Amino acid sequence: MRFFGRSLRLPLTLAAAALFGIGCGGTAEDLQPQPDLTEDERIAAEIEALTKSGKSADWAKVKEALDKYRDVAVAEQDGYIPVSPCEVLPGVGGMGIHYLHPGLANDLTSDPYQPEILLYAPNNEGVLELLGPEYFQADAGQGQPSVLGQGFDGPMPGHSPDMPVHYDLHVWLFKYNPDGLFAAWNPRASCE
Repeated sequence: MRFFGRSLRLPLTLAAAALFGIGCGGTAEDLQPQPDLTEDERIAAEIEALTKSGKSADWAKVKEALDKYRDVAVAEQDGYIPVSPCEVLPGVGGMGIHYLHPGLANDLTSDPYQPEILLYAPNNEGVLELLGPEYFQADAGQGQPSVLGQGFDGPMPGHSPDMPVHYDLHVWLFKYNPDGLFAAWNPRASCE
């Protein structure tokens, strides 16, 4: 019986340690509540991680340049027009309302500071909130486009009868996306 008791002591001690975090690398800091980051802090952390990894350059400067478009009236004054309803894919996320700049969408170049499309969705007060830019190029047989080192998605069929086969890139600079800064859909973007 004594042998049986000794063989159980180690597994029970390990189980207790795991349950209470004793001797398993747990620290007092682990037990402290972690502060919630703001939307902008989460986005800034993603941009910083990209910059440090060398995968992409200067999305923070792009965000700063596009900040003026938080006001949809400024976007409209600069030539952006709404071309879609507020788009949501149930169970996946939203893209919002697409505001297209026709002059910028008719060529095969993309300037990070002059996106072809701006994405908006209503906030809790019903005011349109900027979610981020979308870069767009019609497929004309060119290679996969990129902006600041980030490749576009596509080519893909048009989403409406008048939209060509194209490449696009969503960048969630103003609405944090848990699926990633460059994901096509944002589960936190809503049309309600």
